[in-house]
Amino acid sequence: MAKEMQNLNTGYYQTLDENFNQALNLFEKNLSQNELISMLEEGNIVQKQIAALKLSHIENSNQAKILAKNLTGQDGKIREAVSLKIFELMQNQECVRYFYDRTVYDIFLNAIIDVNSNVCRNIISAIKLMKINPDFTEYFTNKLVSLTENLIEKVKEFDFQDGKYKVNKEVFKLYWCLETICEFSGYIDIAIIKKITCQTAFINEYTIREKTAKILSQNPAVPELDKLRNMLKNDKNYYVRRF
Repeated sequence: MAKEMQNLNTGYYQTLDENFNQALNLFEKNLSQNELISMLEEGNIVQKQIAALKLSHIENSNQAKILAKNLTGQDGKIREAVSLKIFELMQNQECVRYFYDRTVYDIFLNAIIDVNSNVCRNIISAIKLMKINPDFTEYFTNKLVSLTENLIEKVKEFDFQDGKYKVNKEVFKLYWCLETICEFSGYIDIAIIKKITCQTAFINEYTIREKTAKILSQNPAVPELDKLRNMLKNDKNYYVRRF
């Protein structure tokens, strides 16, 4: 057994060394745009990660789609590197227009509930810069609302004393959906905001009530919303009350 463990450890460290050397060699190479895009499309974990980090621009919607597709079904290192690169690229309005594609919108919807909170945060920060496009805001917010409502129904059924991993997983997704709604509340009908917050304000998980309070702080004075706002300002949790 000891010998087997030693062999496993040796193999593990050899793989780490190989990955490190490959990453170092790639990082030092002067790779063309076509080579970087090809690595993002067909490369291994190290190649995709390095390609994302080295990419300085995109030239068309196809390249944007290839980059975005690495946000799903890939190793966490790749997803995080790609999410950060998308946020960086979108600082340039010329690049933003290449991401206006409904296939990409669906990928972004999945990315905002990634298991890695850095991916969620990066993509939410990126898509805020896409609000100028009405097709994006209408399509994305409709999908966002549907996803949020489905998650609310799941979370409402939970017994918060049991199955903590399952609870945390769904609560985590709902948390990031509500954070995204905070950024897009101006594009969502007030009746839908009412419907969502009237449910999430009573969920027995303070992070959800916190995001609910944040959403309510950004919406106009409406009697039903005012009632919820006042209730949450007296919440037992400080992070909820602060809004």
